[in-house]
Amino acid sequence: VVSESPVRFLHHLKVSTSLEAKPLKFCYSRLSSLLRALQVSNLDEFNFLSDVADFATLLATYSEGVAKFAVILEPNGSSVPGAIEPRLQLACLDSSLAIAPLFKRFSSVVITSGTLSPIDLYPKLLQFEPRVSESFHMSTFRPCIRPLIVSRGSDQTQISTRFQDRDDPNVTRNYGQLMVDLCSSIPDGIVAFFTSYSFLETVVVAWETMGVLSQISEKKLIFIETKDVMETSLALTNYRKACDSGKGAVFFSVARGKVSEGINFDRHYGRAVVLFGVPFQYTKSHVLLARLEFLQTHFQIKEADFLNFDALRQASQCVGRVIRSKTDYGLMIFADARYNRRDKRNKLPKWIKQFLLDGYLNLSTDVAITHVQTFLREMSQPINQEKLQRVFFSAEELLEMEQQLAQSRAIVEEVGLGGHIAGGTGEEGLGGRAKKEEDGDDG
Repeated sequence: VVSESPVRFLHHLKVSTSLEAKPLKFCYSRLSSLLRALQVSNLDEFNFLSDVADFATLLATYSEGVAKFAVILEPNGSSVPGAIEPRLQLACLDSSLAIAPLFKRFSSVVITSGTLSPIDLYPKLLQFEPRVSESFHMSTFRPCIRPLIVSRGSDQTQISTRFQDRDDPNVTRNYGQLMVDLCSSIPDGIVAFFTSYSFLETVVVAWETMGVLSQISEKKLIFIETKDVMETSLALTNYRKACDSGKGAVFFSVARGKVSEGINFDRHYGRAVVLFGVPFQYTKSHVLLARLEFLQTHFQIKEADFLNFDALRQASQCVGRVIRSKTDYGLMIFADARYNRRDKRNKLPKWIKQFLLDGYLNLSTDVAITHVQTFLREMSQPINQEKLQRVFFSAEELLEMEQQLAQSRAIVEEVGLGGHIAGGTGEEGLGGRAKKEEDGDDG
């Protein structure tokens, strides 16, 4: 495997082909102009050529200054055993490139999401100085989230997806028993996230041999996410139909897959999310290794800090699928002993930690099921409409806020300070740049 900077790659390209870097900057635009001039109707036939032109343009554009990209050549980048598939890729190492034009254009920028945790790492990654940095609790009229950390099976065997534990049949069996017990106790839909497609396949095969899948299918229909987009979309559709019919269903998915981001499991479509393991990135990925080296060299971000930050952010993204409104409720099952460590828990968003009481830590499967049943009984009670209305703004309060905003705008126009009347002070405009974390919204 070869990993080198764009400058070095372009030098080798010039030596071997005599191609200069400057013309490569215009490859994509010139190809697009040519296709338009020729009035090509079926552009899909030229997708591969467009990818090559896009690669060349990006390569030449970001070849100057600090190497913020890496050119990685893998002689065999195929994930299929026995298949040989050379891969050449241009990997972006600096995420601040994407948001830099926004900071340059606007003097006030608000970044808000439910997964900005730990919040102090984002200014380093995106290269900006926040004027306001705040993390908020979830405003709710009842404890509608019940996070549980299950670290042991019913036989007290520690459960984890660490590399040395994931092939242990006792761990797999305890994970299966946890899933069976949850399906027996929780109505409607359950979404289970695994750390990778390979781990999902391994567990499903083992559960089939152990008879776990047959026990689950007695309670709920089973659907599985695959790498095929059409298959996954069809599985999601049928999963929702099963939940609507009252039969209930369980959806086996993958963290960092399609379902973990952008798909909502509100109401009866997701009464519980189970996270089997901590979703770390594949640490032998050459792209990840190049980025870790870049972050350590230029931003002084340690490898372990970034990997933990990224894994817990992804974990929050997965479990956040279960709560989508003020009246919604759901269970968050963190099924791995490593979540019981303080350094892992502290990286969860505040809107999850506010419900993560000491009594919900380091649980065995049977104790966790007791908490599940208690929570569902509490949530089955009629909604207290008076308490619910307290977490919403009334029409009068909204009108008053609108009048105050109109008065503020009038003062701004009268004083003549434009957008520089509010916020702090500084060279970039008094609005500054704000960053905050809100409950449950993906931003």
